[in-house]
Amino acid sequence: MTPSHNNKILAASVLALSIAGASVAQAQAQDADPIRVGILHSLSGTMAISESTLKDTVEMLIEQQNAEGGLLGRPLEAVVVDPASNWPLFAERARELLAQEEVDVIFGNWTSVSRKAVLPVVEELNGLLFYPVQYEGEESSENVFYTGAAPNQQAIPAVDYLIDEVGIERFVLLGTDYVYPRTTNRILEAYLQEEHGVAEEDILVDYTPFGHSDWQNIVAEVRRFGAEGKPTAVISTINGDANVPFYRELANQGVDAADIPVIAFSVGEQELSGIDTGPLVGHLAAWNYFMSVDSDANYDFIDAWIDWTGDEEAVTNDPMEAHYIGFNMWAEAVRKAGTTDVDAVKDAIIGVTVPNLSGGYAAMMPNHHITKPVLIGEVQDNGQFDIVWQTPSSVAGDAWSDYLPGSRDLIGDWRAPLRCGNFNVANGSCGGSNAAAEAEVALAE
Repeated sequence: MTPSHNNKILAASVLALSIAGASVAQAQAQDADPIRVGILHSLSGTMAISESTLKDTVEMLIEQQNAEGGLLGRPLEAVVVDPASNWPLFAERARELLAQEEVDVIFGNWTSVSRKAVLPVVEELNGLLFYPVQYEGEESSENVFYTGAAPNQQAIPAVDYLIDEVGIERFVLLGTDYVYPRTTNRILEAYLQEEHGVAEEDILVDYTPFGHSDWQNIVAEVRRFGAEGKPTAVISTINGDANVPFYRELANQGVDAADIPVIAFSVGEQELSGIDTGPLVGHLAAWNYFMSVDSDANYDFIDAWIDWTGDEEAVTNDPMEAHYIGFNMWAEAVRKAGTTDVDAVKDAIIGVTVPNLSGGYAAMMPNHHITKPVLIGEVQDNGQFDIVWQTPSSVAGDAWSDYLPGSRDLIGDWRAPLRCGNFNVANGSCGGSNAAAEAEVALAE
């Protein structure tokens, strides 16, 4: 073998090693690319009062995760968009996040109408959406993880509290005019009549648009309804900045919590921080977390939030805890799967259990809902809630209500081999994950 031939072999070997080394380096570089986290919350419009804080929460959680080395040795990068309280724009922004920005996961939405706008997009593009707000149920999607409360984790326990602990016999159901209040109130009307024997004439229902500001006539009607001889309460599914003039008008007309208590499902510490809470003392809210929860985990979270915002007066609330839980569940599923691949994460996350902020744990159930304690809080003059009642243990979220005819026989189970969002246990068939959800959209419209 000639020296020149040896040189050719050596050169070829060096070239092959160089190519292999470049391939390894390229693969390592790709592995080190950021994991992109989409944040889909309104930063303007009527829902900004509630949603902008959730954007900040996810950014804080990303910063904390990066301080711990990221995930799978890769940093996390926030990709923030503003759907501006515009429901069709939510769908456009979700498509932008998944198709253009190529995010690995989305944390977002508040209202159910915005979630329903996004739902077909995340299903079409096989994205992951973590939804942190209480909602009406009647849905179980393979691509959505519902970390807020289903009706059996908020609305129904709240009604039981009003009847069993406060002695309420008449109910005013006030809500913003969209799918969450309408469906929740359908469930509550059936529950009140079927389980508690409340007469139809003892239930008053009224809906108002987003951003509604003139509450004088409605509050006057509440006063009239409550003056007819039976203990009366208001169940409020009013969302967004309409809550500010609503509570102001209650105070203007002297509607006191001792006479007609209001129990809200969408008013927390963040919303109360914008109004004078003095006249609201004694009114109630039902959530799964309050800032006043006494636990080490909660105190650590509050300290971190104040440090991150630089605001000693910053408050925490229930949807923030839901994002805290959802983010940690997603991170644990990514570690468990060893990848951010959507299908792998969907399989890995069922059964994942992480700490909540109440000193307990939250588990992801097969229907993509989580376990949560239920708490009733009473408004204090400092804008905080005194916890006056809570369930003895966590409650598993029920995707399908026992009190709506089309839902009684349905369950969601995304484990193999079933992999169905609305499996009918009566006839053994899967109707598709969103059949009832689409019916609810039609109802809302």
